[in-house]
Amino acid sequence: MTTSRLVEIPGEEARLRRKIRRHFKKLNFTKGCDGQLVPPGLDKQAYRDMHSHQRIAKLTENRIWIENNAGKLIHHFASGSEVNAKKILPRIEVIKASTWQSNLFRLASYYWRVPISEGYGRRMRFLVWDDSNEKLIGIFALGDAVFNLKARDEFIGWDHNRRSEALVNLMDAYVLGAVPPYNTILGGKLIASLIQTREVVNEFHSKYHDSVGLISGESKKARLAAVTTTSALGRSSVYNRLALEGKPIFIPIGYTSVWGHFHISNELFVELRNFLKSVGYDDFDSHDYGQGPNYRFRIVKKAFSILGMRPSLAKHGLNREVFFCPIATNALKLLRGESSKVSYSGLSTIKNRSRSALNRWVIPRTERMPLYRDWHRETFLSLVSLDENSGENVEAQGVAK
Repeated sequence: MTTSRLVEIPGEEARLRRKIRRHFKKLNFTKGCDGQLVPPGLDKQAYRDMHSHQRIAKLTENRIWIENNAGKLIHHFASGSEVNAKKILPRIEVIKASTWQSNLFRLASYYWRVPISEGYGRRMRFLVWDDSNEKLIGIFALGDAVFNLKARDEFIGWDHNRRSEALVNLMDAYVLGAVPPYNTILGGKLIASLIQTREVVNEFHSKYHDSVGLISGESKKARLAAVTTTSALGRSSVYNRLALEGKPIFIPIGYTSVWGHFHISNELFVELRNFLKSVGYDDFDSHDYGQGPNYRFRIVKKAFSILGMRPSLAKHGLNREVFFCPIATNALKLLRGESSKVSYSGLSTIKNRSRSALNRWVIPRTERMPLYRDWHRETFLSLVSLDENSGENVEAQGVAK
């Protein structure tokens, strides 16, 4: 190591430490008596505010794309006058890359105040259409579940070895929500209920049953046993008590830890990663699939440590509720290794599940709250702008992440 590098790195360390402190101050974190970060609040607005820097960055980064595409796609969104709750006819469409449907999914995803994840590994993205008017109800996407999730693993009864074998049969709903005006008539609950249907299982089986493991090189013979998700804003009013005909759809099983990296902006993360590269940290860019989805978390903690800051500053203090949606009748037995054959007996179809969900949630809501009829599709464009006053209550929209 040369003398010039010894002089350079300490200056960079001081600059990064100042930038990190300014960033936390901007997010209204305070320091507790133990030196840990204390969030400004634990209500839903605090969660939204904490994510505001991510949303601004994402909209800024994609501003040109939105300007070039929103006008072409806006006719797929409904005005309230075009929605007749008693005639809503949901249909799911699997999205293929580089299509207008993929662009529509992308535009819809910019609506939520809490930016959605991109997912990783295996991914299936869906549009949910209302065939009664050919308008978009909302979107959902399934991706590989994270390897480590204490609440989930304890609920299933997994040890490390069994989890490694069975995780292929589990997916995570990393995106799920309705767009206006369907969000205001509990369209999020409708979409959540559609996860537990034969059509979703058939799409999964078609795409992944014969897929080969990236690491092992072996056929996994994946069966979709269950889907997990986490709430965007702490405790969820969308998934809690979500049941039809006396049977739960998403079961609350606990909360995530209060550790993570969402309170680190993308810009700051890149600087931390580049800093680790400059000091010779070998794993500064180890984010390939198979090396774990938590590389950002590892990078943040390692950078804080080398900078002489507490690695526990990755503890943001905000947790999210975790939910488990059984798809197979014997989901838990299959995941635990107590059964080798999957059973989908009694699994509903989109048509039947939609009818139940509409009668249970959507139609009664429209009768109690008819103001959705005043919604105009053009208003959506202002909700994907950089105006921080735009947007609606994310929890009411039913977004998962």
